[in-house]
Amino acid sequence: MNHTKYRNNQTFDPSTSCDWVKNSTPPHAPIWCSVDLRDGNQALITPMTLPEKLEYFELLKRIGFRQIEAGFPSQNNDEYAFIRTLIENDLIPGDVTLQVISNMAEGNMRRTLDSIKGCKCAILHVYASLSDTILERVQNKSREQALQEAVNGILLLKNLVLAENSDLTIQYTPEGFTDTDTDFALDVCNAVIDTLMPEFAGRIIINIPATMETSLPHVFASQIEYLSKRLKHREHVTLSVHPHNDMGCAIAAGSLALLAGADRIEGTLFGNGERTGNADIMTIALNLLTHGIDPELEFRALPEIRETYERLTGLSIFPRHPYAGDLVFTALSAGHQDAIAKGLTVWKDMQSTTGWRVPYLPIDPEDIGRTYESDIIRINANSGKGGVSYILKTGFGFILPEKMKSVVASAVKNVQGTDHTELSGDRVYEIFESRFINATPIFSVPECHFRQTGGISADVTIRRDGTDCTILAAGNGRLDATSNAIKQFFGINYELSIYEEHALSHGSASAAAAYVGITAGGTMHWGVGTDSDIIKASIHALVVAVNSYLQDIEVIDPMEQRMISIMNYIQNHYVYVSLDELADEFHLTKPYLSKYIRQKTGETFGEIVQNIRMNKACELLKGTNLTVEAIAEKVGYPTVEHFNRLFKKRFKVTPVGYRNGR
Repeated sequence: MNHTKYRNNQTFDPSTSCDWVKNSTPPHAPIWCSVDLRDGNQALITPMTLPEKLEYFELLKRIGFRQIEAGFPSQNNDEYAFIRTLIENDLIPGDVTLQVISNMAEGNMRRTLDSIKGCKCAILHVYASLSDTILERVQNKSREQALQEAVNGILLLKNLVLAENSDLTIQYTPEGFTDTDTDFALDVCNAVIDTLMPEFAGRIIINIPATMETSLPHVFASQIEYLSKRLKHREHVTLSVHPHNDMGCAIAAGSLALLAGADRIEGTLFGNGERTGNADIMTIALNLLTHGIDPELEFRALPEIRETYERLTGLSIFPRHPYAGDLVFTALSAGHQDAIAKGLTVWKDMQSTTGWRVPYLPIDPEDIGRTYESDIIRINANSGKGGVSYILKTGFGFILPEKMKSVVASAVKNVQGTDHTELSGDRVYEIFESRFINATPIFSVPECHFRQTGGISADVTIRRDGTDCTILAAGNGRLDATSNAIKQFFGINYELSIYEEHALSHGSASAAAAYVGITAGGTMHWGVGTDSDIIKASIHALVVAVNSYLQDIEVIDPMEQRMISIMNYIQNHYVYVSLDELADEFHLTKPYLSKYIRQKTGETFGEIVQNIRMNKACELLKGTNLTVEAIAEKVGYPTVEHFNRLFKKRFKVTPVGYRNGR
């Protein structure tokens, strides 16, 4: 690109006036003036109709604009009719000022004044170009001629207004300011102020436009400060700015101008306007909000504001547009999702004692009508455990155990990798439900019955391939007893490593959620259960986890019915049962039965009986006040010495020590 054809035409040395850089924020919100219905509307390929303008005017009022520029009535009959409709139908509240614009031709100013007759509070905005480029190359005027024409035009307007005994405010704009010598613009503005004073004290607005943005924001701010310090009768004059966005800096230019002394800013919603548009008032206002300054504009219904704007203008909001875009609060990467999820959790715990501080979220999305569930964390190939667990928590009420989060995220990513698309919150839940709640492909436990016997005895019905078998087992709790029955049925071993539960905030039918993690072969398998009965939820979670383990080892054959019956008999008669008695009960020879038990369970008859007795002894030691002698007899040992010796050999502690927690 040929950069030599361009010149730096900035006419102001910012080093002469830069006190504004010491200010971090303006002290309060500026006066806001919406120019959507003029500057924004005239930029549309198809301008809004009268009904559409009326709806848009109502939108601006709801947001809280107290100054609204309605149009160019001397140049456009439709805009004249719109203004008359507002006035004649009493659609302008007493606290809203209507602004209309005109050039400084006498006929146009008269027609503009005519358009606002009967308006209780109005601003007549007039402009004239001071740009050296326009004066020299278009109008063939000198600076002196331009200054005199500005004074003459303002004097005529002043007399017209005074003749009507009106409280009208007059706004003067030196059009093309960014292409105008700053001192010349100051001279013209001061001449205008002198012409209007003293009659219009407090009703004068000097509006400085970046008609075409040609300088960086710090230069524009320094120019505003320069003018603010040198305008005559400054206490009686409102200093306004109207930044355009040709260089993409209008928001910054407007914001810095407020630091530099501007009292008022003109702009549009979402930056609509000619060419690259105007300063986006919504963004500037919400930026102030994030710094703890009341913007005095209401954007809590921002999604609805956006919908109305897009429908009436035919324009679309860019997905990354600050605050309003579809994706501005969306985190897709794993690191961002995890940080946001943790930050939100801390905020909810500390919000009464600290200000809003959440990673990657400069504003609480809920304050502007956005939702955490649909706007903040969304799932694609870059997402991680933080995002998935956050969606399950906020959207569906599941608070995953920390060690489970990565497993669930991996399951979701596996599906996402197949689908090659972003996954909605509902789709994430579908994956979670199918993999961790409903996954019982090998067996289920439709029924359990428990008895309190020092510990817990359980009759557990295991259903496999449509066939039900009831297993008798015992444990130190209902879940442990059920787990022992499942282990016994499948001849497997695992550790019940993690159990967590909580009340569910979503769904009336499922009042609680339980999470079970079992460890086998160094791998953890997970299951989740939901039910109004936490015991049922816990058992279901265990069943899902064991199903996952059995799938991993490609399922081993479950215990056959005869062995189930033998084990159930031992469970019911473990205190006095003998191998002879068992052989008689099942009509088997003693050697065959001994070999059969060892083959099917991997343990001898004596080891099985001793395991049951010792487990029951542990339950009685912890759950009752029975003496050690009474417990020894109760579990099948005729002498306490023999019981003590076997117990210490097995647990490396005496029964008394076990009871006392040593």
